[in-house]
Amino acid sequence: MTVPVRRPARASAGAAVALLAALALFPVVGPAFAVYVLALILVTGLLALSLNLVLGYGGLYQFHHAVFYGVGAYTLAVAVTRGGWPAWLGFLAGPLAAALAGLLIGWFCVRLTRLYFGMLQISLGSLLWIVVLRWYPVTGGDNGIHDIPLPAVLQSVVGAYYLILAVVALSAGVLYLIVRSPFGITLQAIRDNAQRCQTVGVDVRAHQIGAIVIAAFFAGTAGVLYVALERSVFPNLLFWVLSLEIFVMCLLGGWFTFAGPMLGAALMVALRTVIGRYTDLWTMFVGIILILLIFFMPEGVAGTALARLRARGAGAGGRG
Repeated sequence: MTVPVRRPARASAGAAVALLAALALFPVVGPAFAVYVLALILVTGLLALSLNLVLGYGGLYQFHHAVFYGVGAYTLAVAVTRGGWPAWLGFLAGPLAAALAGLLIGWFCVRLTRLYFGMLQISLGSLLWIVVLRWYPVTGGDNGIHDIPLPAVLQSVVGAYYLILAVVALSAGVLYLIVRSPFGITLQAIRDNAQRCQTVGVDVRAHQIGAIVIAAFFAGTAGVLYVALERSVFPNLLFWVLSLEIFVMCLLGGWFTFAGPMLGAALMVALRTVIGRYTDLWTMFVGIILILLIFFMPEGVAGTALARLRARGAGAGGRG
């Protein structure tokens, strides 16, 4: 008897290739504003995917993940405008600076657990936000940095879109391999029972710090892609409100699924684009969405859909 165990994986790979092809062709047929919104969804989706590595797979309440996003963006902006660096070097420096920030913050935070971990991270992240907000000669303070000089290919929305699409696709692939690797599996085991993992010889703190550094690196990657799209940075990129939005994206899409945060990012950005035309009270709607999620979809959209599919499959198998 032959069991087609690889069909789901092949189907997922085929769907991913088809989606990538559709995204690559979209600027040919889509209006410019839609291309911009889609590029923003991809950037935000990568940011949510990076958070989910430590939140969904690592069980760490990283409440101020946006700080790494802002560090990556500001590193590129400051390096190019103040330091005179070539743009490509700034694009490399941004994720590395974010990873370094993740290492420093993670080194302190992993000594605490759950809520205390999150509260300390909010405190340290807010400290970086204050530095960016008040260091006018370097960061521009609350005015931010605008008109960042970038290569000619990135001067148009379409050029920035294709760079974003390529980097996000590559980053998502790497994150998927990390999640499926022995490191990722061990990280999930630590999430489920850290004490038991420590008993059998797993270095829990080293794995948690490693996950934070990796997540910070990809958050910084999303930050430099944001600069490629907007050509400006401002302190709100490091503010805790954005961190809350990213957190809700993971919950909305499904924080125990790999692609769920990307779906959550798409839904949040689309809702913000529509609602933003009528009101500035976007954070109020974030709160409403969070309340509805807790009551009706605790596993998120993708998580709930997968659970129902598994239940139907189990029911069909039982009847067969």
